[in-house]
Amino acid sequence: MRILKATKDIRIFLDVLRRRASGNNPEIEKRVSSILADVRKNGDRAVLKYTKKFDYRNAATLALKSAEISSYANKAGRKGVKALELSAKRIRKFHEMQKEKSWIVKDGSETFLGQVIRPIERVGVYVPGGKASYPSTVLMNVIPAQVAGVKEIALCVPSPRGEINPYVMAAIKMLGIKEAYKIGGAQAIAAMAYGTETIKKVGKITGPGNIYVATAKKMAFGEVDIDMIAGPSEILIIADDSANPAFIASDLLSQAEHDELASSILITNSGRLAEKVNQELGKQLAGLKRKDIAKKSLSAYGAVIIVKKIADAVKLSNNIAPEHLEVMTKNPAAVLPLIKNAGAIFLGQWTPEPLGDYSAGPNHTLPTGGTARFSSPLGVYDFIKRSSLLSFTKQGFMKIAKTVETIADIEGLEAHGNTIRIRTSRKS
Repeated sequence: MRILKATKDIRIFLDVLRRRASGNNPEIEKRVSSILADVRKNGDRAVLKYTKKFDYRNAATLALKSAEISSYANKAGRKGVKALELSAKRIRKFHEMQKEKSWIVKDGSETFLGQVIRPIERVGVYVPGGKASYPSTVLMNVIPAQVAGVKEIALCVPSPRGEINPYVMAAIKMLGIKEAYKIGGAQAIAAMAYGTETIKKVGKITGPGNIYVATAKKMAFGEVDIDMIAGPSEILIIADDSANPAFIASDLLSQAEHDELASSILITNSGRLAEKVNQELGKQLAGLKRKDIAKKSLSAYGAVIIVKKIADAVKLSNNIAPEHLEVMTKNPAAVLPLIKNAGAIFLGQWTPEPLGDYSAGPNHTLPTGGTARFSSPLGVYDFIKRSSLLSFTKQGFMKIAKTVETIADIEGLEAHGNTIRIRTSRKS
């Protein structure tokens, strides 16, 4: 990877990262818009048409039947299923801690105010299919929705050329999902967002996908809620000379192997460490099956940035706001209070990013492209609605009436003020 020291070179690299994260493609937006409109108008017929066109598969129906799910799930190896079961337990335990409760506060005897927590009634989950099949996506999206109390979960997973991953099906079966469909792409997002003859409209769509899926989610937002617009994977590592170069190199590669647009960055105050990490990258790359992808990623969006102090590294990291932030310093806990922006924070050399991807417990659906400055990982809170609750007696109303009337008059909203005046003028 390139080693950057000069302020100008660092600034140029950060500009490249920001342009990469923008993800706007007018041609793809045009195609997706056409698919969304077609599915909205023609329902199942349009979905089946695009399934044939893009997944090279003739389909008579959209739904995955329970017997079909079980049949594929039974092909999964026991070792893999046990790993998914353990991960599911840890993920559920973590997300149980995020549950919110309704609350009411009394203001004397005349007023009570509160907040009512209710789950979204129906949610759609998108899971990539075919060669890029991730059973962990099923766990990370379905479990927080279940913990939140969502009653209906519809899951869409494409099956290009009829390929269905048995571990994805095992995860679906394990979590008791009864409603699943063999469809993908923008057409699946449209079906969940607008509804078809077979698929009932959902209130929110979560889950990752390719550029067509991400664009479809962005364009359907407003008709339904979405989790986020996920961009390419990112890792940023802050390290000093106490860190193990082999560990750092392996963790950088864990993201670089995702795709050519993935970003892997090391920020360190040690030139010696920077050189050793680059040597390790060369050694470890040679043995990777996806080395060509990783090489392109590291070449385009990878960098080692050398700073004077670890505090400078944290400042730069806060500016980048990475999806995954690892801290490998002598005292990682001392760095934590300085961190303002990161999707997930991994402290210490024995906490590599893949723990968070699969089995640690926190959600792996994280903000990318600098959006960790203002957004959070997927969680139980994404699957609930909050309603404000107000109740005033006459006495409580009278105490605040003049204040409300005054503000209504200031804003020139006469009918607002009249709701107060008509009550205060009554004899009883």
